[in-house]
Amino acid sequence: MRRLRNVKIVATLGPASSDRAMIRALFEAGADVFRLNMSHGTHDDIRARHRLIREVEHEMDRPIAVLADLQGPKLRVGTFEGGGADLETGARFRLDLSETPGDATGAPLPHPEIFAAIAPGASLLVNDGQIRLRVLEADGERADCEVLVGGRISDRKGVNLPDVVLPIPALTEKDRRDLDFVCGLGIDWLGLSFVQRPDDVAEARGLAAGRAALVAKIEKPTAVEAIDAILAEADALMVARGDLGVEMPITSVPVVQRRLIADAHRAGKPVIVATQMLESMIASPVPTRAEVSDVANAIYDGADAVMLSAESAAGEFPVEAVRTMNAVAEAVEADPAYRRSMELLRPETRTRTADAIAAAAREVAETTEVQAICCFTHGGTTALTMARERPRVPILALTPLLETARRLSLVWGLHCVHTHAVERFKLAVVSAARAVRTAGFAKEGDRIVVIAGIPFNVAGSTNILRVAPVDERAIYEGEPE
Repeated sequence: MRRLRNVKIVATLGPASSDRAMIRALFEAGADVFRLNMSHGTHDDIRARHRLIREVEHEMDRPIAVLADLQGPKLRVGTFEGGGADLETGARFRLDLSETPGDATGAPLPHPEIFAAIAPGASLLVNDGQIRLRVLEADGERADCEVLVGGRISDRKGVNLPDVVLPIPALTEKDRRDLDFVCGLGIDWLGLSFVQRPDDVAEARGLAAGRAALVAKIEKPTAVEAIDAILAEADALMVARGDLGVEMPITSVPVVQRRLIADAHRAGKPVIVATQMLESMIASPVPTRAEVSDVANAIYDGADAVMLSAESAAGEFPVEAVRTMNAVAEAVEADPAYRRSMELLRPETRTRTADAIAAAAREVAETTEVQAICCFTHGGTTALTMARERPRVPILALTPLLETARRLSLVWGLHCVHTHAVERFKLAVVSAARAVRTAGFAKEGDRIVVIAGIPFNVAGSTNILRVAPVDERAIYEGEPE
């Protein structure tokens, strides 16, 4: 099951994609990572979907990554008399902690932490920004606002505060229960919603206790401002364009998307671009031209992965959506301009031995007749370093740890292989030669580059490179170890 592209596809599972046949069809169509949305479904639902993913993984003999996406805090207004009210632009509107149903003059906002943080001048956005308020006066229990953009407001609509760091944790009690549950299942990546500061990621890391890698979802302007510190704590980023498009001018989202991709790449960490990529395919078997361009632009920018949400979870054409994304990726990556843009993403400086080895492997592969680069990795550092070089030839990440193979399935360009442990470099070269033949990357007589760390099974020890023939007999009769 060799992919003919480097960018990865994340497909969300849901009511439209919950049986084994559909999950297998999505994988065969191109899905590399399956997302479990903890905002929907019971723990029994999530457990069943996770089990089916692992059954498909076993059938296909290919590691599959599972991303469990935590819900995060949900900030909402209270209820209204008659279910809603019409707000006039320029009018005054009061928010408070009372339980009295709202009307056109005011409404309850049952979140004391909001009143503890807001000050005059702060913006409040209701119902995905359709209602916009500006705080005129505030204390710990109420806020008098001016309606900047009026319209219909109704029960329990969501509230966003784009320019306020709220004194609330990114993890609710539900999130904590969900985190422990999915880590116990054996998921590979944990998506963190409502990240505002690096401490939010650090808290989740302590609770995960090494059981899953962490994806910080960037959906607030405050997180964009603190991106370097957040990247230092997280293992990956997700550009969550839905909330970003509410909390900042929508015209800024493409610029922020490109910046976040570049920031993640400099940090050597994978980045997912998400939200409404093929939204029309929820109800249509074909996407709009604008959606195809959107997916293509994320790939040109250098994203490690692009994500489907409702398209694969609840849409009428989940398999077609994955096939479309796969086809767009293949077309983009065949464009010489894409290759030039990938070369611009290569690190400007390399300070570690592993960086130099990876750069040398890429240079050798691109200037000689080499079919693939094979990297032996334990915790994933060698493979991540190699992927960061964005080589022209395929990368095989070979590891004796199934959890590492699964986790790396999210990363650009990595064809992950769960292999047996090796203690000698010569045996590693033999294992690599077998893997490239089995996966169809090379044939007898071709050459490959193999990189690894000596001693084996020690994280971060990449220090050796060899160009080897895809011929076990030649390997054994070659140079001594």
